[in-house]
Amino acid sequence: MGKKRIGKSVYLKWYEDMLFWRKFEDKSAALYIQQKIRGFLHLYNGQEAVLAGSLFAMEEGDRMITAYRNHVQPIGLGEDPKRIMAELMGKATGTSGGRGGSMHMFSKEHNFFGGHGIVGGQIPLGAGLAFADRYLKKKQVTLTYMGDGAVRQGSFHETLNLAAMWQLPVVFIVENNGYAMGTSVERSANHTEIWKLGLGYDIPCGPVEGMDPVAVYEGVSKAVDRARKGEGPSLLEINTYRYKGHSMSDAQHYRTKDEVAEYQKIDPITTCKEVILSKGYATENELASIDQRVKERVSECVQFAEESPFPKAEELYQNVYTQKDYPFITE
Repeated sequence: MGKKRIGKSVYLKWYEDMLFWRKFEDKSAALYIQQKIRGFLHLYNGQEAVLAGSLFAMEEGDRMITAYRNHVQPIGLGEDPKRIMAELMGKATGTSGGRGGSMHMFSKEHNFFGGHGIVGGQIPLGAGLAFADRYLKKKQVTLTYMGDGAVRQGSFHETLNLAAMWQLPVVFIVENNGYAMGTSVERSANHTEIWKLGLGYDIPCGPVEGMDPVAVYEGVSKAVDRARKGEGPSLLEINTYRYKGHSMSDAQHYRTKDEVAEYQKIDPITTCKEVILSKGYATENELASIDQRVKERVSECVQFAEESPFPKAEELYQNVYTQKDYPFITE
């Protein structure tokens, strides 16, 4: 595919999408404090440009798989955010019937394959999706995301080796937000440029500025186009930053408020807004209308989730084993 034009419509979409994702996560955090969301909760605040730029680089039918910081990705791919909020609250109307919760979001209809709680567990699965497309001679590409901590897992290296050997149509994307939970990259390896790990497998690799959706699009689109042409995998290190803790239980003693404030100066939502205003794509009043629309959409998601029922106890064994294997389980 040729390079796509990034103009008014794209920037306005990016602004509204990223703002909605941010407000959706903020509301999720508030609901967690109210104990309406249980378990773990990992927020995407600050990393929105990674998703916005990646989505613009994808084509219809392309697939996405990621780790447990996974609430907004299916929304970006087209899933109804009301169902995502319902899943977060463990409701029957959620994308996994309330069984997956925060860390295990799925949307087969929109080619989102999780949402995985095991660190690095999604990496070989992403290669498996790409293997299926290559085997069936399809033109789809799989974007496989992971955090900077996951590259220390053996599954990462095993998967890159096989993907390179079989020339699979997969793009491996490391969302390097600086910390694996509370451990900085500098404290977990003798190198800080994660993208260079691709050199050992002789695959195209490189760093990408992750706070700018344009830079993300340009980096990801090259890798996606290459994979679609049958030229194999790539490894991208997209350098980004999370404004919230690793999860809601993270006291964040490993970093200073000044560090967070420095990264907030390049907040992708703020910089996107600045571009829109400077280029005359919209006025302050028009952006205020978008802000209000986003606020109303988030409220609708919460209302839908709160009014939805919890799964029935008798449904506990459904979708776990087949009835043939366990005939005592009735529908």
